[in-house]
Amino acid sequence: MPLTFDVRIYSLEVRRDRPKPYRLRWLVGRRKHSKSYKLKPQADGRRAELMSALRRGEQFDEDTGLPVSELRALRGSITWYEHTRAYIDRKWDGAPAKSRKNYADALATITPSLVKTRSGCPAVDVLRRALYAWAYNKKRWDDEPPDDVAKALSWIEKNSLPVSALEDPEVVRRALDALSRKLDGTQAAARTALRKRACLSDVLGLAVERKYFSTPVNPLSTIQWTAPKSVEEVDPGNVGNPRQVRALLKAVGEQGARGDHLVPFFGCLYYAAMRPAEAAALTRAQCQLPEKGWGVLTLRRGVVRAGRGWTDDGQAHEQRGLKARAANDSRPIPIPPHFVRMLREHLAQHGTAPDGRLFRTSRGGLLQETGYGEVWAKARERALTAEEVSSQLARRPYDLRHAGVSFWLGSGVDPMECARRAGHSIAVLFRVYAKVLAQTQDRANRRIDAAMREWNEPEE
Repeated sequence: MPLTFDVRIYSLEVRRDRPKPYRLRWLVGRRKHSKSYKLKPQADGRRAELMSALRRGEQFDEDTGLPVSELRALRGSITWYEHTRAYIDRKWDGAPAKSRKNYADALATITPSLVKTRSGCPAVDVLRRALYAWAYNKKRWDDEPPDDVAKALSWIEKNSLPVSALEDPEVVRRALDALSRKLDGTQAAARTALRKRACLSDVLGLAVERKYFSTPVNPLSTIQWTAPKSVEEVDPGNVGNPRQVRALLKAVGEQGARGDHLVPFFGCLYYAAMRPAEAAALTRAQCQLPEKGWGVLTLRRGVVRAGRGWTDDGQAHEQRGLKARAANDSRPIPIPPHFVRMLREHLAQHGTAPDGRLFRTSRGGLLQETGYGEVWAKARERALTAEEVSSQLARRPYDLRHAGVSFWLGSGVDPMECARRAGHSIAVLFRVYAKVLAQTQDRANRRIDAAMREWNEPEE
């Protein structure tokens, strides 16, 4: 916040041809400011206010032209609820539907904790619905809410703390405690808590930008907070080996026409380490499938289910670019000959949807996670032992992607190439696949030992 004592307040300027002929002008540092008034007493009064602040020795803000006392009063008048609505308004148009939904989820969790009093507070589920589905969903801002929702929003608007209150570390801790727990009071999942904290930091960052705090420091940066423990690393014991994956794919194919159609879909997750959203959007044009040898799948987009209430076109799914990539970026992935044959046979038998997609429902729609998840659950029961079924081994279809990347690493593929094919950074690869990489390092060490023995190098 650029504050300065260098202030000049000029005499009133009269412009008779204007609807507001009396213009007040003042200079703060190098920034010119002005405001016009319809009546001369109004302009004189405002000039007198600025002159009084100057005589009191107050600093002025160069950006707004306001004395510090007025700036503080302005900060104190903006509530957390008003500020978060402004945040949603600012982020909405440029955000994917899934991100809009995540913003609403985070703020609907945090906002009820930042109130002056709990007196008259609506029921937890009503307040949650009012915030998540109405206050933080811009698509519904012009709609008339139900009575219970309208009352809940009126209560939160009246009782929301001012944004400036979050300069108090104890108030920030209230927000952090809220995002760390579910509605029933139990501990939230680590990833959920971290995602909501990131939203809180972004909202507070906007408050800093708009100078709602007395210092240009994000209050969250001054709080020592221990995030819930997050298990990101892939456990090699939970990753299916090639024999187990083959058995699982065979069990998928044994589930009638539906299962037969999904075998190559699951194959994309394993042999190309694709995300389910990328495989669901795969089209014939993205596939290079020669009669012999390796093929290539060139990924360009994914399809994500966000819900009709969050997309611009009212569709349940939204087409998106590749994760963490520019909108029109692509990611080519080589695929082995036997998987090329699998895809060729799939195309020969099932063809494509009208838009070229390889995989779809019986009615030609987008694959649903619940649908293919049900097939996968049955395949696990058929292909795995009772002990394996009760374990985390290949628990979710997404675990096929982990299995694919782990197999590449275990086969000696350069980690940088593995990261490129999987579509994430080398830092993420080393973090998520640390245990898998440790195993490959052990094998590499044994090979080096063997080579050294061949050359009669002394052992430690």
